[in-house]
Amino acid sequence: MSQGTQETSARGKNPLRYIVMAVVAGVIACTGYFAFGGQQRAPDATFTLLSGQKITTSADLKGKVYLVNFWATSCETCMKEMPEMINTYNRFKDRGLEFVAVAMSYDAPMYVTNYAQTRNLPFKVAMDDGSAAKQFGNVQLTPTTFVIDKDGKILKRYVGEPTFAELDALLDKALKAG
Repeated sequence: MSQGTQETSARGKNPLRYIVMAVVAGVIACTGYFAFGGQQRAPDATFTLLSGQKITTSADLKGKVYLVNFWATSCETCMKEMPEMINTYNRFKDRGLEFVAVAMSYDAPMYVTNYAQTRNLPFKVAMDDGSAAKQFGNVQLTPTTFVIDKDGKILKRYVGEPTFAELDALLDKALKAG
């Protein structure tokens, strides 16, 4: 065996590499938890809808149960979950559910507009300039969805596609409350 092959083989089996990767993943998870974990209330955020209209969590969504879904047209999981998000909204909108789909700042506005129009998205669609993602705990992974109750309390944060049966039960309970 040549010396180069031994080095490559040793590098691939080095347990330190896996420990470092685990520590880095843990730090990222903890940072996300502490950046957001202590914050039980939805932040004061302003969303700019595709129409140009602005809505705020502190005024327009106050007293309502709502979802904030951070997504991107380039995100495969976002595209996969969107039809079920539409179904979820349609099931609960008559009971007062509000929904804001917030496209990430790196998403091209023309792609977002095209997607929203061709899919007839029934809920509010906003373009983020980066500020809403920051205010919601520095959201970087898409999709990330927040469930917020009538008191402005964040009931749940989903990173990745939600378990829709769980989401439905959570929304049902929140919409029945007070």
